Amino acid sequence: MAEAVMTRESAVAMVQKIMDGDCYNDAEIDRTLEALDRGLGCPSGYVSDLIYAIRSPGVPEPTAAEVVELALAQRPFAL
Repeated sequence: MAEAVMTRESAVAMVQKIMDGDCYNDAEIDRTLEALDRGLGCPSGYVSDLIYAIRSPGVPEPTAAEVVELALAQRPFAL
């Protein structure tokens, strides 16, 4: 897994675009999510899981900035 190569600000903007539904189609969403995973040094699908995870009642949805912070805090573990 690579280190993060994307700025926090650009990652937040990309996550916000997905959360706002401003992507043109599913292919654009997929490309954006793949770019976020690569740019933030996350396993494939990790950022998507953070954005679309089922939330518990009464627990607010995370902001785009919180999603990026969680992604940046992710570290692989040895098996």
